[in-house]
Amino acid sequence: MPPEQATFMDTAVTTTLLQFGDMHIEGLLPWSSNYTFLARICPNTAVTQAISDENMQLPEVEAVYKPRRGERPLWDFPQGTLHQRERAAFLVSDALQWGLVPPTVLRDGPHGIGSVQLFIPHNPDCHYFTIEGNAAFAPQLQKITLLDILINNADRKAGHVLIEEPAAPAESDRLWLIDHGICFHAEYKLRTVIWEFAGTVVPTPLLADITLFLQTLARKSGSLYDEMSQLLSARELTALQRRTRTIVNEGRFITPGPGRHYPWPPV
Repeated sequence: MPPEQATFMDTAVTTTLLQFGDMHIEGLLPWSSNYTFLARICPNTAVTQAISDENMQLPEVEAVYKPRRGERPLWDFPQGTLHQRERAAFLVSDALQWGLVPPTVLRDGPHGIGSVQLFIPHNPDCHYFTIEGNAAFAPQLQKITLLDILINNADRKAGHVLIEEPAAPAESDRLWLIDHGICFHAEYKLRTVIWEFAGTVVPTPLLADITLFLQTLARKSGSLYDEMSQLLSARELTALQRRTRTIVNEGRFITPGPGRHYPWPPV
């Protein structure tokens, strides 16, 4: 299976491959705020044993590796936690069953512990601004908007919305979200270029998904809560629950708050 088709694998299989596969650095990705590497993850015996299926033919996949030691210090986020927030964003997307954030794991690599995320083949010239207002993308964009509200995304640039290059021309375009290192702050920091749904009613099926997610967090037990509590501070996790509860209670997309609410640069 070529790397560009890796997104069609089961999420659990993909995360296992990312977690235990052999990592080979292919190069440093340009234009990143932090040290970010393109890596190739190859299946090995550890992956096969973890999946418990010796007959499964696993591909090599490309991934984005962000080591903790390469994170740029920020005044408003604790040092050395950005990679954890990448994983937390994936967990929220996965718990909602929205499949917006590529499979992401935390693991050791050539430059130490960091996040490793499945690379999504895409054209960098195609992003949110090239599809803004396109009704065909509205259902996905509504989910993206809600996810950003939940995780309090401080940096949803247009270029952080990827349009996957389909394996076949007839396949529909799928949107993916990347770069979630500065999310989950306990204070309101939402900065996004996507405000086209502001003030509108959240569709009932999406509200049901968020309600179920809130109920899962409220139990304060189980694998999701346990891992999230390891990735975020207690204050940040409480704030996540508060934001989720607000959406459930109000049932509307939020409108821009006071102060700065767009990221810079916007792309």
